Amino acid sequence: MAQAATSVIDWQAAGDEVIEHFRALLRLDTRNPPGNEIRAAEYLREMLEREGIACEIVGPTPERATLVARLSGDGSAQPILLMSHTDVVAVEPDKWTHDPFAAEIDDGFVYARGALDMKHMVTMELMTMVLLKRAGVQLKRDVIYMAAADEEVGGHQGAGWVATHRPDLIQAEYALNEGGGSEHEINGRRYFPVQTAEKGTARFRLRTRGRPGHGSQPHDDNAVLKLAAVLLRLRDQRLPVHFTASLRGFVEGIASAQPDDVAQALRAVLADEANADAAIDALPLDDSFKLGLRARVRNTVAPTILKAGSQINVIPSEAEASLDGRILPGWTPERFLEELRPILGDNVEIEFLEPSEPLEADPASPLFDVIKAVLQEHAPGATAIPTLLTGATDAKHMAPLGIKVYGFAPGLYDGPAEWNRIHGHDERCSVRSIQWGTRVLYEVVERFASGG
Repeated sequence: MAQAATSVIDWQAAGDEVIEHFRALLRLDTRNPPGNEIRAAEYLREMLEREGIACEIVGPTPERATLVARLSGDGSAQPILLMSHTDVVAVEPDKWTHDPFAAEIDDGFVYARGALDMKHMVTMELMTMVLLKRAGVQLKRDVIYMAAADEEVGGHQGAGWVATHRPDLIQAEYALNEGGGSEHEINGRRYFPVQTAEKGTARFRLRTRGRPGHGSQPHDDNAVLKLAAVLLRLRDQRLPVHFTASLRGFVEGIASAQPDDVAQALRAVLADEANADAAIDALPLDDSFKLGLRARVRNTVAPTILKAGSQINVIPSEAEASLDGRILPGWTPERFLEELRPILGDNVEIEFLEPSEPLEADPASPLFDVIKAVLQEHAPGATAIPTLLTGATDAKHMAPLGIKVYGFAPGLYDGPAEWNRIHGHDERCSVRSIQWGTRVLYEVVERFASGG
């Protein structure tokens, strides 16, 4: 079935169509705030209905629109959900070399805000739906497509709203989402990290109190100094290491394709949680890799906002810090606080801010097996590995529905600096990458949904 369905597709023509839709979507200004994702939703609805694919636009307001479409299978297996988001972050146009909403092509790259985050995935999933319909693939699983609003500021008016108010539209066994799938090079070897886990957020405020007074008469009961002491302890004391299944698969997967000396050093990281930090420090790999690995093996906390006082000659009575806490799968904010308490001490007030649940899908699953098989065909010599995302995506809204989410937005390696353009200036995606990614995504979905 997979070969037959794929063979009827003219991939050169499909590649041209991919770029046409990609550029059209990028030209729609969906900066969030305010969003106005209805612009993208209406475009997608027109393209899908033209192909005879049923779809619906939903959301808390007409402007904050999420599109959901469905191709029906025979019901012998549970659905798969294709997730993406249509909102993008703000831009500083004067810092760009190309108009951020013109979708100009220059030297093989399409330049626009949202090119990598994540209208490329919106487009690849749109084309997957269209090509499945045109090819007449006999599906066992329903294939659901959700192009959501609001992901960039938490997704509560997009995927979160749908999960709460219209879960019937998206209930599925598996989902494909952002967070992984793009080719990386590590020490000269090629890898495709597939997100199988995602940290939860456990952000909180710290507040210290002291005795106010005149700045000309300093004293020790100073709220600012108390807060500074707490933050310095957080800097100086690393939180304990805790291995997850995805972390073990990530490190072992990288090691499997490395020379013996590097592989041995990587496996030393997994030998003992108590000595993992020393093993990471000793890795013969670049500092950026080690920084990311340290964040993957533990819960983390980073101070990001400080507030204290309103006048330079007044010692304030209280000081406040906002901290970005991220917790591993299996953890809760309450358990995280127990881990932090010895560092924070007892003389500090703590207030959690809208926590989100961490999640982990099994790296050993039928969907992951299909992903690996397709990548072996289209990227021979590369290794597919599970990974844990230290940030957050709309996957957090799927966890309460029991959906197993995998981050897989396939793309090719275009250089070490390309991913730094996400949310930055001159964001761009190569033509070859999105065309290649569309074919890979289509084949993964086609094989998985038609094969059960």
